[in-house]
Amino acid sequence: MTSDASVLLSPFQMGSLHLPNRIVMAPLTRNRATPDTLAPRALNADYYCQRASAGLIMTEATQISQQGQGYILTPGIYTEAQVAGWRLVTDAVHAAGGRIALQLWHVGRISHVSLQPGGAAPVAPSAIAAKTKTYLAHGFDDVSAPRALEIDEIAGIVRDYAKAAANARRAGFDAVEIHGANGYLIDQFLRDGSNHRTDAYGGSIENRARFAIEVVKAVLESWEPGRVGLRISPVGTSNDIRDSHPQPLFDYVADQMSALKLAFLHVNEGAPPDAPAFDFMSLRRRFSGAYIANFAYTRARATEAIDADRADLVAFGKLFIANPDLVARFASNAALNEPDQKTFYGGDARGYTDYPALA
Repeated sequence: MTSDASVLLSPFQMGSLHLPNRIVMAPLTRNRATPDTLAPRALNADYYCQRASAGLIMTEATQISQQGQGYILTPGIYTEAQVAGWRLVTDAVHAAGGRIALQLWHVGRISHVSLQPGGAAPVAPSAIAAKTKTYLAHGFDDVSAPRALEIDEIAGIVRDYAKAAANARRAGFDAVEIHGANGYLIDQFLRDGSNHRTDAYGGSIENRARFAIEVVKAVLESWEPGRVGLRISPVGTSNDIRDSHPQPLFDYVADQMSALKLAFLHVNEGAPPDAPAFDFMSLRRRFSGAYIANFAYTRARATEAIDADRADLVAFGKLFIANPDLVARFASNAALNEPDQKTFYGGDARGYTDYPALA
């Protein structure tokens, strides 16, 4: 199995997208947008273009508004300059024969007052501070305490998602992925560890999932379901997130996304050692679209997962950082470059566009 990756390299029809292989580039925050406009530039276009052989590229997480920003130098999709910057990227990827999806992001409480409009507190379902850090100009620092969203504010954030999704179409993307994972705003609404609301957006599973469903429906105003997906991390604890009963919660989410006929469910399967047992195959059975598996997969593990029908596609993160030609390396079972973690966040071309490709 380790020497034959043919199933990983086989084409796949994912919703309305015909993909030449089942190797997905995972969303990877790299903190290299322009400082003044938070727009992509030629350097970013080069980076994504180098990786255009992926079956599908998921962009780095991209904030839908200034309020949605949680780290320095992450790109947005809410201004004309940002739309134009992302058009540089999509044009470059398409010219190289690739396909690319924009990941729509609101960080919620994982932010700092220095990044928020008017220095305001970050927003969250409930006023519960996360025990985690964010990345600022001087390095990593504690996130700021959030305030709870008023119920009449939530519709405005949903409209921000709708506008960002429409902007993604204008920027030339092939698809969009809604970021509902890793302890950011949608995940904060879903999980009972961060959502202590007593109104229509809190309490029951149905209420806690209401915001996610409203966001998806807003995105579907400008995108056909066959080009939309949701990313989730059911038992991940990134950014101080947790839920007391994740299985029924995410089974319900999978059911609702299936009813909306989304193209894919992108599942971060990572879990801490003390995480409750979780049946990822339950999500696969419940969701009618494509299942994208993600978390520390290797070529061999990915091949085995697809062969065993546990996944339709597999997303790779760090391997794509260091190997722009990852698809070719998998095809020939070639050695892989090692990623330089010191250059992951911020900087210039070093550790970004200078990793060598195969001769």
